[in-house]
This record gives sequence, C-alpha cells and structure tokens, in this order.
Amino acid sequence: MNGIVDLPSLLQSLVPRLTEGEYVFCSVTGPLTDYASLDPIAAIRETEGLTLILPVYVAELEGLSFHGTYRQITLTVHSSLEAVGLTAAVSVRLAANNIPANVVAGYYHDHIFVPGDKADQALQVLSQLSNNPND
Repeated sequence: MNGIVDLPSLLQSLVPRLTEGEYVFCSVTGPLTDYASLDPIAAIRETEGLTLILPVYVAELEGLSFHGTYRQITLTVHSSLEAVGLTAAVSVRLAANNIPANVVAGYYHDHIFVPGDKADQALQVLSQLSNNPND
C-alpha cells in the first residue's frame, strides 16, 4: 500500500495523536543486538554511537544517561516516504511556537518527539495545521 504524496492532502489528513508515556534519547556503544531486549521504539547508528529511543523507565532501570524527556506525537496519516514538504511544514509550525521537534519517519507514519512539557501545546498546533493547512 502506497502512502500519500500530495502535501495538501497530507496536511488535511494529519490527525496527530499523542502516545502514552515519556521517552528519552540515549547514546550507547556496541551493536543493536546488545540492546534488543530493551525493545527500543527506534534506533539509529551514528558515527558517535547507537542512538536508542526508549521509554524513560527503561533507561532509568538500565542506568543509561539521557537529557530531557519527550512525548511522541504520531501523524496518523499514511505518508509516503517520497512525500515532499511534510517534515518542513510540521517543523516550521512547531518552530513558530517555540517547540523543538525531533522527527522520526516510519514506513507508514511520521513521529514527532517534543519535550514533555510542550506536548499538549504541540498537539494543539498540529491539530490546527491539519484544520487550516494554508495558515
């Protein structure tokens, strides 16, 4: 099943949803197989190490260091990996409201991680974007 490519259609169909729980970004050494039992929500290999996105309680139990906690907002529209402008439109709107955004793209959806104390505001901003994409 192919995702939506057309930006206006994507913006009108965003339906942002706040996921339960708080998450952290941790940098660790070694291969992902060493951390698979932690069931990270996402992982990415960087030159400096392996970044894991984990529930905060998992990172605390494992004694992993992190800075800040984040909430996950999923854009429930099925966006194509070839769509142009969705990340920019979301980032610009959040930046205009002084909300940092860390975007992770999955096969079906984009996921925005925002500081926990700004999650409700971010959800409101993104909901307004889907209701008024040309504003």
